[in-house]
Amino acid sequence: MKPAAVFRRIAVAALAALAVGLALAQDRPQPASAPAPAALSDDLPAPPPPSVTGTAWLLMDYASGQVLAGENIDERVEPASITKVLTSYVIAAEMKAGKIKPDDQVMMSENAWRKGGAGTDGSYSGFPVNQTAPLLEMEKGMVVQSGNDAAIALAEHVAGSEEAFAALMNAYAQRIGMKNSNFVNSHGLSEPEHYSTPRDLALLGRAMVRDFPEEYAYNKLKEFTVGPITQRNRNLLLWRDDSVDGIKTGHHSGAGYCLLASAKRGDQRLISVVMGSTGEAQRATDSLALLNWGFRFHETHRLYDAGKAISTQKVWKGQENEVQLGVAVPLLVSLPRGKYDQLKPSMDVPQTLVAPIAKGQAIGKVRVTLDGEVVAERPLVALQAVEEAGFFKRLWHEFLMWWNAD
Repeated sequence: MKPAAVFRRIAVAALAALAVGLALAQDRPQPASAPAPAALSDDLPAPPPPSVTGTAWLLMDYASGQVLAGENIDERVEPASITKVLTSYVIAAEMKAGKIKPDDQVMMSENAWRKGGAGTDGSYSGFPVNQTAPLLEMEKGMVVQSGNDAAIALAEHVAGSEEAFAALMNAYAQRIGMKNSNFVNSHGLSEPEHYSTPRDLALLGRAMVRDFPEEYAYNKLKEFTVGPITQRNRNLLLWRDDSVDGIKTGHHSGAGYCLLASAKRGDQRLISVVMGSTGEAQRATDSLALLNWGFRFHETHRLYDAGKAISTQKVWKGQENEVQLGVAVPLLVSLPRGKYDQLKPSMDVPQTLVAPIAKGQAIGKVRVTLDGEVVAERPLVALQAVEEAGFFKRLWHEFLMWWNAD
């Protein structure tokens, strides 16, 4: 080969090697010229929740139902006018069932007027005694103005008497999951056997948002007028933060100042409960501090969708040899920001599954831990039925199970 040709080949090879080297260099992460200054990040531990003035308080994530922080969350408290949230829930549920209608004419009875009207020390709506008003208007008078008279009139309209309505309230409370509550009236004035807990009240707020969003929206109204009387909503947070859309204040001498609040920012909603505070402004300040802390330092993730297979397990003596397992309702978890990658899921499933298996049958559990603590646990259910196999397959599987047994 001539020297010129050899030189050309060497030059081409060198240029090719240089091009490859440059390409590889571009694919590699380039080191920074100088270390970036340290910055706050979600990897830092979340600070403790803010101090709250009150006898009991709680912050709950709406989507997962997890309690993010709290104190005395299962302690018995007087719910005061937060009671009216359950009254609203019962009315909405009875309306959905077709038993009452928004345009029903509700009588402001003398009983309702005397117990909860303008002549009392409590909050009132101002509907005239012995006259009727549409149910929807009466309910807004109860929700926005916290009218005790309206709450009594509505109870009488729905159930015939306060006592009968209280029985409905307790039935719905149990359905919601309020295990440590008892209600004897629709308005929240103090009575010995009228009580709840911060956890139960948060569950009530969560149920109201989830089950009856249209009726829940009344809680965001800043004022309501009855005749010549216009009254403002007592929830100061409606003026302090646009993300707050409810829920209900409460106050009397035995309960102190109370507030069940909720706010939604982006896709995340939180619910706060402050009981036994020292004043109207203090309960609002503490509630907003809790909400801000929760939104800043916590996030919610959907780990598993309902009806989607999480695991496939072997089945003996069935027409099918496998069954898919999943969760019946979505599994969501709330956790400090930046901790998602540290979640550790595990399953607890019987070693041997034998047909028949019904669709929806609970088979074991899925458990999620963070730093060694369980943050979520749900039953695993069969996503499809597995019928029992014929005689000969069952017999063969019986033999294999015996053969493989320890």
